[in-house]
Amino acid sequence: MSETTQRYAAALFGAAGDDAKAVRAAAEALMADKSLWNALQSKAVTLAEKKQLLAGAAELDGQDALKAFLGLLAEAEAMDSLPAILAEYSRLALAAQGGVECRVTCARQPDEATQEAIRQAVCKLRGAKNAVLEIAIDPSILGGFVLDVEGVTYDRSVKGRLDRLARGMQDAPDTGDVGKLADQMKAAIAGSPDDVDAVETGRVIEVGDGIATVSGLRRAVYGELVEFDNGTPGIVLDLRRKRTGVILLGSQEGLVEGSLCRRTGRPADVPVGDALIGRTVDALGRPIDGMGSIDTAERYPIEHEAPGVISREPVNQPMQTGILAIDAMVPVGRGQRELIIGDRQTGKTAIAVDAILNQKGQDMICIYVAIGQKESTIARLRETFKQYGAMAYTIIVSASAGEGAPMQYIAPYAGAAMGEYFMAHGKDVLIVYDDLSKHAVAYRTLSLLLRRSPGREAYPGDVFYLHSRLLERACRLTKEYGGGSMTALPIVETQAGDVSAYIPTNVISITDGQIYLETGLFHSGQRPAVNVGLSVSRVGGAAQTRAIKKTAGTLRIDLARYRELEVFTQFSSDLDPDTRKALDHGKRMMALLRQPRCTPMAVSRQAVILYIATNGLLGDVPVEQVSAFANDFVSLLEREQPALIAEIDETGALSGAATEQIRTTLESYKKQVSAKWKA
Repeated sequence: MSETTQRYAAALFGAAGDDAKAVRAAAEALMADKSLWNALQSKAVTLAEKKQLLAGAAELDGQDALKAFLGLLAEAEAMDSLPAILAEYSRLALAAQGGVECRVTCARQPDEATQEAIRQAVCKLRGAKNAVLEIAIDPSILGGFVLDVEGVTYDRSVKGRLDRLARGMQDAPDTGDVGKLADQMKAAIAGSPDDVDAVETGRVIEVGDGIATVSGLRRAVYGELVEFDNGTPGIVLDLRRKRTGVILLGSQEGLVEGSLCRRTGRPADVPVGDALIGRTVDALGRPIDGMGSIDTAERYPIEHEAPGVISREPVNQPMQTGILAIDAMVPVGRGQRELIIGDRQTGKTAIAVDAILNQKGQDMICIYVAIGQKESTIARLRETFKQYGAMAYTIIVSASAGEGAPMQYIAPYAGAAMGEYFMAHGKDVLIVYDDLSKHAVAYRTLSLLLRRSPGREAYPGDVFYLHSRLLERACRLTKEYGGGSMTALPIVETQAGDVSAYIPTNVISITDGQIYLETGLFHSGQRPAVNVGLSVSRVGGAAQTRAIKKTAGTLRIDLARYRELEVFTQFSSDLDPDTRKALDHGKRMMALLRQPRCTPMAVSRQAVILYIATNGLLGDVPVEQVSAFANDFVSLLEREQPALIAEIDETGALSGAATEQIRTTLESYKKQVSAKWKA
């Protein structure tokens, strides 16, 4: 029922009073006169002629209030809504007299004694003086009855009891013991004969575009899980005085006006546990990889309050991405939130994938949340993880572009809930949200469909809270609260490098730093295309290993100086020796920071490369040879001096003896390969 119908009914009740019987009789007599009623509804008849017909209608004699009300309907061209208005008017009049209206669904027509017993039960239940029954026949309930009264459904049907029995058997633990199974069935069947399933319900007013508008559900709460007649779950996302907005987490096929919607009394949740590792699931935690069902013992709500200050620990343990440019200049710690931002096709996902690949053997659970991506892209990503052995510790949560906005909206929260389970059990988690721009668009779509007021760029006013409550769940916990951590790498796409747009500025202000990827650098062949000037980590050196912190000290300054000199000297050919030296050094640094996809570096390799680069030991190596030379040199150390490499990996430090050993080996290696440069 629309709000307009309710307002009209309230206006009629205020004008005509609570004598519903006389008002309805007069209105029904008017509608029974087909020629008169058709004329009143016809658009070909003028308003003046309609008012003349109403004034001369014998059926309306003595009903001046109804006659005036029908004149208003004629002016508004809403005469065809009179039957619905009368039904709501009758309900208002009945309520004013202390009565209640209810709907009884039976398998067959009940006799008068049964109807009277139901009336008395309803009056006792609701404290009413009178109960008006609307009888509906539905043979599919098999027996008994279903009573709908004031938004609550009392199910005493045979079908309802069988459904409850089936749900109970489904929820019972599968022990494999036939004897225990029989006992469970006997206990369920021998339940109390007065067993009644009382559920608060509502009726669908309209449905479309993944949104259902429901009347009733007066006690529903925001974020609650509800269930429709066709089995589709939904989440309450909009609470109004007379209606509730529900997003559908499945097909809307079979849902029509009047379909039943039931409260579950619990928040939307997803399965959690070790069984999810290595699997690809949708936003509800259901497997979509064709590898069978997932058996988990626990479920976590997708929306959960972020840990408080008391339960958090400082971020001071490194989360190595394996990418030299990031680990050296924009270090990420366990429990940090580091934004990856840049234009389309600049390598944002590649950085996240490399970070996941680098967690092999690091006792880290990885969760990749794909939002609004093509299914073929997600399939290729899964194959990449399988190829490099990363699926052994990774969960993929997929809400592809082919799914509706509701699934894309809940996907990141579902991924966070799965990560919180491992964090609470003392494990470290890396979660990637790819990407939150599409997530914001999905939420904007839902908000506009729910008729919320649009703000900047048509986003609703709470779009900041949309991402802040998600990213605040990433942290490092104290030992008393589990001792685990969850590191978040959200991805945001910019348009033409505009980091001052609405969503980018929101997420930048929420996170602990950002890795900015520049389109110009990417197309020039510098990959990963990390812009040193705009990229920052607010955790900084606290989350770096000592070896990298020591060797990368001047790298950021050197690169910043190189970029500045490059701009000012691009039109000049006459350069002084110091400027030329700084440019050559910068070119070598940029060459060393180029790194192919899916080749993350160990800490020892990064430390050695940074040491020989920042200490000027590569000054005599040609720029075009410097990257290959440095990597070949580290490979030589790994083959011939494994103890040195193991020491760096285990201690995370570069001792004085180690640096001397590196210098000595480098000098001898240069002598071996320098002939190739000169040739």
